[in-house]
Amino acid sequence: MAFLSDRLARVKPSPTVAVTTLAQQLKAAGRDVIGLGAGEPDFDTPEHIRQAAVRAIDEGRTKYTAPDGMPELKEAVCAKFRRDNDLVYTPEQISVGTGGKQVLFNALLATLNPGDEVVIPAPFWVSYPDIVRLCGGEAVIVPTTMADGFKLSAEALEAAITPATKWFIFNSPSNPTGAAYTHDEIRALTQVLLRHPHVHVLSDDIYEHLTYDGFRFATPAQVEPALMDRTLTLNGVSKTYAMTGWRIGYAGGPVDLIAAMRKIQSQSTTNPSTISQWAAVEALNGKQDFLEENRAIFVRRRDLVVSALDAIPGIDCPVPQGAFYVYPSIAGLIGRRSAAGTLIADDEAFARALLEETGVAVVFGAAFGLSPCFRVSYATSDDTLTEACARIRRFCSGLS
Repeated sequence: MAFLSDRLARVKPSPTVAVTTLAQQLKAAGRDVIGLGAGEPDFDTPEHIRQAAVRAIDEGRTKYTAPDGMPELKEAVCAKFRRDNDLVYTPEQISVGTGGKQVLFNALLATLNPGDEVVIPAPFWVSYPDIVRLCGGEAVIVPTTMADGFKLSAEALEAAITPATKWFIFNSPSNPTGAAYTHDEIRALTQVLLRHPHVHVLSDDIYEHLTYDGFRFATPAQVEPALMDRTLTLNGVSKTYAMTGWRIGYAGGPVDLIAAMRKIQSQSTTNPSTISQWAAVEALNGKQDFLEENRAIFVRRRDLVVSALDAIPGIDCPVPQGAFYVYPSIAGLIGRRSAAGTLIADDEAFARALLEETGVAVVFGAAFGLSPCFRVSYATSDDTLTEACARIRRFCSGLS
């Protein structure tokens, strides 16, 4: 009898975490490495949020809370959904977890049975398919194209739905492409979903407040209220408030689903860190004026990276509408050899050779389900991005 569970054979470690870890190891070994793989802002958590955590410690608010979030945080989440998304939830419709990933995991673990299908557009956040598989479901990957802005069409969604489909995972703005769906594009998808009442929607809105050039964010349950009873709207404080390490994610959804998720969390982590919860209350309820400044910085960095990469022969880098990633194609570089003799057979070989020969760490496109591309996180300083792009240009210039 094998000791390890058979379900582990269905999943693989996170490629983005692996790239970041390798870059850190190379740095520790003395290599000059620029890591562009991490999906987190380089800003400090705002001062007023940090002070809320300090007050919680000083005032002894460090005990257990309800498994899926204390009342004050659930009220703050309800207020956020009303303020930002025109979504009306009650506290019993809110789940707070140790990061958005746990909330997603709880939802899928609570609902998936063997054979249940989950439709996932590609490119996708690397964890979606593996969490589906770990929970016993089948990931149905639907490719998009750069020509279509990396956005799923209504026709493609319709074609992917079967009687076994239980969930459709929707992410806008997207990790890894930064693609953001307009109100009308979401409307087209929701019209398909209305025709298939057995399909539930998991909308991952974690990059909601990181949109650019006047883009207006919308979420499926907001666009089509008739889907409210079968939509889980997922969000968190990690990206918007530079709180990745605080580990607070949350979601609003149907009461029965939230109760099932609560049951799972009560037997796994129980409540998220109480101190982090109080910090999240301040994040959601407190001043938001710094968001515009952060967005301006990200726009500047985005434009810097897009301009530099798109000017490299063989690379095609579209302009993203949100998040803090670019997802350029390297179709024009496939089949060539690096200066050190490495054959660029695919985007994984490209990323490996780029790291080994120049010290720039990016994530290869196959990890996100669509090749030949690579992902760059521009959530780092202008100087770092300028140097990284210069190294990528030199590397590509040396291909033969």
